[in-house]
Parts: sequence; structure tokens; C-alpha cells
Amino acid sequence: MIKPIKNETDYEKALARIDALMDSEENLDELVILSILVEKYEEEHFPIDTPDPVEAIKFRMEQMGLSNKDIAKTLGGANRASEILNRKRSLTIRMIKNLHNDLDIPYEALISA
Repeated sequence: MIKPIKNETDYEKALARIDALMDSEENLDELVILSILVEKYEEEHFPIDTPDPVEAIKFRMEQMGLSNKDIAKTLGGANRASEILNRKRSLTIRMIKNLHNDLDIPYEALISA
């Protein structure tokens, strides 16, 4: 029987049941419903903040094997790239659009709240 996830014990039971259902072709509806419940519980109890814009840029650079020189054009020159990555200058709208288009960094990660 499917029940709401109210605490850590319920959460662990739901994860164990999902694990068991993953190896079966039966009860697919139960798997979907439990997955939704677990996702909701995790959103409430284990929120993931969006990264700092500079950290998002550095992470993508690392993923793509890029250096500061490689992203200079995207940010408007070597000096600007250095200033951005050293937190001495804020991103402009144009830089945010370029980073999104050139490096596929989500807008949400580039706009600080």
C-alpha cells in the first residue's frame, strides 16, 4: 500500500521499494507514484541550491577543458574574463547570454538572486 512519506523511516522504505520495483516489470504505476513521492520529499528535505555564477562558469570550463584564454571572447576579452573569474566584476546581460549560448550554462546558474 502506498503511503505519504512523512519522515526518514518512510523515506527509506520508499527507496527500498523503488529499488525492488526497478528490477521488475510489474507494478509500474506503483513505481511512478513512489518516485513522485520521493522526489517531493527530497525537494523539501534535501534542497539543492543553484550554484554561484562564477562557480558554474568554472565548473563548465573544467568539464570542457577550457582555460581563461578560451572563454575570453565569450566574456569580452582576457581582462574581463580574469575580472569575472576573480569576482572583481559582475556579469552583464550580454555575458550571461554568451555564456549560455557558447558554453550551454543554464541561465538560472548565471543569475544570482
